[in-house]
Amino acid sequence: MIYTNSDGGSRGNPGPGAIGVLVRKNDNILETYGEKIGKVTNNVAEYKALIKALELAKKHTDDEITCILDSELVVRQLLGDYQVKNKNEELKKLFLQVQKLQENFRKIKYVHVRRYDVFQQIVDSILNMELDGKN
Repeated sequence: MIYTNSDGGSRGNPGPGAIGVLVRKNDNILETYGEKIGKVTNNVAEYKALIKALELAKKHTDDEITCILDSELVVRQLLGDYQVKNKNEELKKLFLQVQKLQENFRKIKYVHVRRYDVFQQIVDSILNMELDGKN
């Protein structure tokens, strides 16, 4: 089973943003990724991190994946519990991009976790290293 952990954040909201992504097979880390993404909101950064996670996961499988995020908002929007408001055009565009990337997999599951999850701590540190310029 392939898992992705992703995290996006900004210093200020909006402010300088970055993403951290980890792709793993069970507990074996296959790939990590970090990138500065310019001035964004926290929610935009979370979506951009998930998009990168889906792109990287595609290199490892087209079967079933589990995407783990600490953004309850993004997970609930993807599960259909919350709407993506039409007035937020950038989030709507990113939401639709995720929907398109989902077509690359037989099955996809989204899971919300708290930041104390060990793999979530790794992606959080990747994004903070990007923001701090220590990559």
